[in-house]
Amino acid sequence: MTGLAPTAPLLLRIVAVLAFVQFIGHATLFVRAKPTRGPQEVAVVDAMKGTAFKFAAAPRTYWDQYFGYGLEAGFVCLVEAVLFWQLSSIAMRDASLVRPIAALFLVANLGHIALVARYFAFVVPMAFDGLIATGLIWVLLVA
Repeated sequence: MTGLAPTAPLLLRIVAVLAFVQFIGHATLFVRAKPTRGPQEVAVVDAMKGTAFKFAAAPRTYWDQYFGYGLEAGFVCLVEAVLFWQLSSIAMRDASLVRPIAALFLVANLGHIALVARYFAFVVPMAFDGLIATGLIWVLLVA
């Protein structure tokens, strides 16, 4: 029965795929999103696009901040996917080496769930973060 237990490299590949799917979903849905709930939502988006303020060295709009953060969040999912895939190769040689990184990203994903729950309440990203966190807990147990 022991041979059927998942290994750290396999689990890391699984969480890498989950993170990559999260990247594709986030990037695709975010870039293609349009206001659909009527004129009030359109007015909010227009106000965000039309209200500039000095941010760092250059003026930016609230829309720039919102859209830029959305793209950055998707990019983080991609970086996470690549990192987990690379860690799976390291875990094949010595699984104990990946434990501190898995623990760090476990905390990061749990923190992300809390932030998304508090500020966005989007169930699908929270579910992916939860699956990734579960996989990382499993990595910590078998590594």
